[in-house]
Amino acid sequence: MAKARGRGIAAVNYPTGMNLGGDPSQALVHATTTGNFVVTLSSVDLGQGLKTVMQQIAAETLGVPVDTVIIDTADTDTGPHDMGTFASRSTHRTGNAIVMAAKEAREALLNVAAEELEVGAADLVTDGKGNIHVVGIEGKSISVIATALAAHFKHGRTVAGRGMFLPTRSYPDPSTGKMSPANTYAHACTIAEVEVDTETGEVAVLSLKSAYEIGRAINPRMVEQQIVGGAWMGMSHALYETTEPYYPDRAHGPLDFNEYLMPGPGDLPEFDGVILERPSSDGPYGAKGVGEMTANSPIPAIANAIFDAVGVRVDTLPITPEKVLRGILAREGKVIGA
Repeated sequence: MAKARGRGIAAVNYPTGMNLGGDPSQALVHATTTGNFVVTLSSVDLGQGLKTVMQQIAAETLGVPVDTVIIDTADTDTGPHDMGTFASRSTHRTGNAIVMAAKEAREALLNVAAEELEVGAADLVTDGKGNIHVVGIEGKSISVIATALAAHFKHGRTVAGRGMFLPTRSYPDPSTGKMSPANTYAHACTIAEVEVDTETGEVAVLSLKSAYEIGRAINPRMVEQQIVGGAWMGMSHALYETTEPYYPDRAHGPLDFNEYLMPGPGDLPEFDGVILERPSSDGPYGAKGVGEMTANSPIPAIANAIFDAVGVRVDTLPITPEKVLRGILAREGKVIGA
């Protein structure tokens, strides 16, 4: 049994959202009588951690503890408009809408606190711990809870805000068709190392090492998890996943996810990822989108590594042992079965 090793590299840039027909997201923020803040969205958490990141963005803008922010994704009948959870857009688009809404709600909160403390609203700061302080006067403060209660039951005011982020639409040039499909891009590069069995065509991925430029990591630990999960997905797309059988008879196709081929624990390579932060000028606290592109660069990197190992270029997915072996034999002037 002969095995050959190879390395492959691939780089991608990935658009955040879309500019083809407008890409708006809305958010509503309001304070409850207990001093919590409810953020109402129609952007849905698909398991990528959207609720956590939106909670962090709202808390940072409001200047309150993260655990006092409640994210309500409601539904598309009752929530504010959102284009949807796709195109790695939610952190950027919905995050910007939350920043706008939270700023308006914060202004309303500070105006009530200013009346309670008998100072100007411009003299107040939040401490991120649930209190509002008067700048330069030690000990003069009011809690966010007390301010919310006063707003509701004393002043008859709503502490709320509305936000809508709509990036500038890009129109095609009539003469050239040139346009900008997105207003901000994230970038990634992956190096894959593989081992190919030249007798069977089987490919083992030994390592996937990637660097991701994502603007700013709102939650670095969750970004790391996205990188690992995306690397697994990319490897799975490259070598395993297909809805069609390998052979012409469709009866060989998987019937359900029990038969759907994906890499298991014993197939996993070494994962390593580096986060590069180059804040986006129009992202919430500099953030871009990171989700989908984490699965993109591993695919061509693995294909390039296979080519480096055995000189076989496979350009259809998945890259099965049969395809690799046929390529090896064809390169040697042989035919399977001959």
